[in-house]
Amino acid sequence: MEIHTEKAAIALLRLGQMPYNAAWAMQRELAQRRSAGLVGDTLLLLGHPHTYTLGRATKEGHFLVPPALLAAQGAEVIESDRGGDVTYHGPGQIVGYPILKLSRHGGDVARYLRMLEDVIIVTLARYGLPGQRIGGLTGVWVGQEKICAIGVKLSSSGVTQHGFALNLSTDLSYFQKIVPCGIEGKGVTSIERLLGAAHAPSRAELEQAVVASFAQVFAVEIAEAAPPPDLADYTSQPLPITR
Repeated sequence: MEIHTEKAAIALLRLGQMPYNAAWAMQRELAQRRSAGLVGDTLLLLGHPHTYTLGRATKEGHFLVPPALLAAQGAEVIESDRGGDVTYHGPGQIVGYPILKLSRHGGDVARYLRMLEDVIIVTLARYGLPGQRIGGLTGVWVGQEKICAIGVKLSSSGVTQHGFALNLSTDLSYFQKIVPCGIEGKGVTSIERLLGAAHAPSRAELEQAVVASFAQVFAVEIAEAAPPPDLADYTSQPLPITR
């Protein structure tokens, strides 16, 4: 008997640059629909304006300047429900939020985090960059500098939210105002810093590399889609996106 197997499918939504709270609200709505079986697995790719988010493990003292001062300088400061410590999001990052039924992808949060790290490691390898793990520290590093932060949430129904932030051409000075991810004594870097602006990929090229790497690591088919029409309020006023 001939047996046919098909790869799982994931819908890709490219959302441009969105305020963090709008993207977070969209994640929550999609996660509820995924839990109810109303939508399939989805990968959101987007960027944020200058934003600092506090994860559930944020410790006092990991802001090196008062949060009120950051807000006065135009950066939002938001308490998030993701795992991890404080981090920065801003222009020049590619942010990915997978909304997945985890039981379809191994069912184990620790394994899922390693898979997200693999997506970034495979992506970086396409540009000759040696991404790696550091034992006990979630995320992806080049040497002793973090290039991609990762923090997730798993709902009671087993659906993932939040995800990864990969630094392409990020202004790294924003990380100097916090202890990034609560990790002392290590730096932060970007693809552009490592390769030089003339040799770094464009945002569109890097997004395609991330999508291809995600499909490879998760063994899925990824098809571009439009957001559900009734979620248009979240994306009706996207901000101009920068490289």
